[in-house]
Amino acid sequence: MNIVTISGSARPESSNKELLMHLSSLTSKLKFHHSTLLDDLPLFRYEPESNQLPKIVKEWRKEIEAADGVIICIPEYIHNMPALIKNALEWLASSGELVGKKVLAITLTPHSPRGEKAMQSLLWSLTALDANIIASLSLYKNEISYSSEDVIFGDGAEVLTEALNLFI
Repeated sequence: MNIVTISGSARPESSNKELLMHLSSLTSKLKFHHSTLLDDLPLFRYEPESNQLPKIVKEWRKEIEAADGVIICIPEYIHNMPALIKNALEWLASSGELVGKKVLAITLTPHSPRGEKAMQSLLWSLTALDANIIASLSLYKNEISYSSEDVIFGDGAEVLTEALNLFI
């Protein structure tokens, strides 16, 4: 199965991106493709669909369309999901690439209860896009540690592995 992973963090070295880059260490049954298009998407503006869409938007839509499933991992910014992911999801609203698509929603934040409001916001948006939300996970940085080239999933490994198996 081809799974597109999406980090909602704009930081180049974010822990959300690091987590996604190391998911393959938890399963060999899924093939992960890490999207790099979000940073380049223009600010969403509603306009009737046309062939005048920016090339990057067309690429973004094709990337999601081609995936068997999607994993979105976000931090929480001012009690909400980051604008980067909100913008990316808005570009999918009228074209329907997430309709029925399996999606795993993850928040990765420093500690509880951070992430709760961001997760709710993400789930509302995914529901509005008719995505098939297979699970939502709130992970905290004390459950996951990083070394120079590896991620040690710690207490979060079991629940994350169970969620990944829902794609199979």
